[in-house]
Amino acid sequence: MRNRKFGRTGWQVGEVGYGMWGMGEWSGSDDAESLASLDLAVARGANFFDTAQAYGDGHSERLLAKLLAEHRAIEIHGATKVPPKNRQWPSRRGVPLSDVFPRDYVRKYVDISRANLGVESIDLLQLHVWEDDWLAGGDLQRTVEELKREGSIRAFGISLNRWEPWNGVKAVRSGLVDSVQVIYNVFDQAPEDELFPSCRENEVAVIARVPFDEGSLTGTLTPASKWPAEDWRATYFVPENLEASVAHVEALQPVVPAGMTMPEMALRFILSNPDVTAVIPGMRKPRNVESNVAASGAGPLPARLLAELRKHRWDRTP
Repeated sequence: MRNRKFGRTGWQVGEVGYGMWGMGEWSGSDDAESLASLDLAVARGANFFDTAQAYGDGHSERLLAKLLAEHRAIEIHGATKVPPKNRQWPSRRGVPLSDVFPRDYVRKYVDISRANLGVESIDLLQLHVWEDDWLAGGDLQRTVEELKREGSIRAFGISLNRWEPWNGVKAVRSGLVDSVQVIYNVFDQAPEDELFPSCRENEVAVIARVPFDEGSLTGTLTPASKWPAEDWRATYFVPENLEASVAHVEALQPVVPAGMTMPEMALRFILSNPDVTAVIPGMRKPRNVESNVAASGAGPLPARLLAELRKHRWDRTP
């Protein structure tokens, strides 16, 4: 596993991190298998794990707590997120910070997550949705400074709304955030336009999420794919989105080099960008861990292939 510096924190983290949403509440998840996958990831060099209180109402955080307890001798960085008080994903334009992340509410969820994770200090606390307008007034800045001063958190970050990488540039430039989590993959290349250069200039870490476009870039979806009603993917892949996603993947298939899988190509595309600190694919099974970590060892993609993949940029509207 190759390591990268996590922005101005100075942490060295494995460039393939671990996204823990799926094991919190997706259908088909099994705790024993999830814990085995987490343990294998540590053995393969992973040391950055991303979860959230909203993933199964703390279930994913508690799984991470077990991993942290079993590997106290290893420096493992755990990141979690405060859910929006109004429970609106994504956030809505014009809704004030006081309705979504008021000070007392944020402090309450910091304590909830610390208890779930079994830690005194959270390595990276993130807000699960974001609006750059919330910078006005300085209320959030004061809350973050207080939490850091007390030692309740070590670093602070934001998770940007889907397909809105521009809606975080002001936060990066403000000095408030130590990291930004954003959707970035073969299709979603827009973060390269303005967000990544701003992060580079301000030493802000970049966490690339949804590397497989919620599963389409694994190459396994078809127009007939279905999920249980309670599974989030059933609401994301409505017919028009599923059909469009499958069509874009089919156009991408001829680009995949011989001897390489589409998931490997998708991960190595992201890791070829030095502005990315860590990518966090979901890994609920040991075989996923092995293949994703191997992508780190394989190194960047050839320049000619990267140039070809640039043509598959797909700008979507929220």
